[in-house]
Amino acid sequence: MPHKPFVRTLRAQWLGQQLRALREQRGMTLKLVSEHLQRDMSALGRYERADWPIRKGDVTALLDLYGFHHAAERARLLALAEEVWRTDRWDEDYGDVVDASFIEYPWLEGRAEKVCCFHLTLVPGLLQTREYAEAVIRNAAEPDVPEATIGRWVELRMSRQEVLKKNRPIKISVVLDEAVLRRQVGGAEILRRQLEHLGEMRRLSGVHIRVLPASVALHQGLDGTFWIFCLPDPYPAVAYVESLGGRLYLESPKAERFVLAYDRLWRAALGDRESATMIETIAKELS
Repeated sequence: MPHKPFVRTLRAQWLGQQLRALREQRGMTLKLVSEHLQRDMSALGRYERADWPIRKGDVTALLDLYGFHHAAERARLLALAEEVWRTDRWDEDYGDVVDASFIEYPWLEGRAEKVCCFHLTLVPGLLQTREYAEAVIRNAAEPDVPEATIGRWVELRMSRQEVLKKNRPIKISVVLDEAVLRRQVGGAEILRRQLEHLGEMRRLSGVHIRVLPASVALHQGLDGTFWIFCLPDPYPAVAYVESLGGRLYLESPKAERFVLAYDRLWRAALGDRESATMIETIAKELS
């Protein structure tokens, strides 16, 4: 009976990326590591790419070779090695195996070929102006957060937009509820400049923005905002949802529900030209 192919799970991808980062930090080549551990070089490469599931014993050997002895982080990576096959839900409360540092939203954003987003309340971070982003970040921060921290968070959000300027920039497809265009985040002037920025961004070849008008009363996004990260083949898509209860990532096959929902939202929204006209009209109303 043939073996089922290994699904390149998020856990496997994240573990492989961490092992590759440690190897490169030590200035070691795959050839050097394979010779030292007496492993096949191509197998080590497949571990790092998550093409094959890596055994816990091999992770231990690699961490020893790289001199990585931080107890908590080492235990986390070893525990992760036992679960690379899992594709069920996980979030920042996923027991002792992972915490909020297990996966990073920017990591997914940076390696995705395309990001699809339906937003019910705000302009997505990749398309925010600095002023709009600062208003959003200040609203979410605790009252006693230092100004320097606020500034650092704003810079981090702005730096994430570099994925739109790479040699092969990420493609972004967005459906915005009409309420997003009318919610005066930071005040009327900041919103006006944000809407003008959307008009400029949609001229980029890889950016597509549509508006879901208020006249569409019932639609697939009533449960809230969500993102879909379309990763390069052969990696499956990942869906992301954020709420007061935490951050939730869903892998295939559960991510397919979001893919289908987004397709229906895209078709229910105004066309490209009509969406651009609505954004421009509301911006002029704010002048």
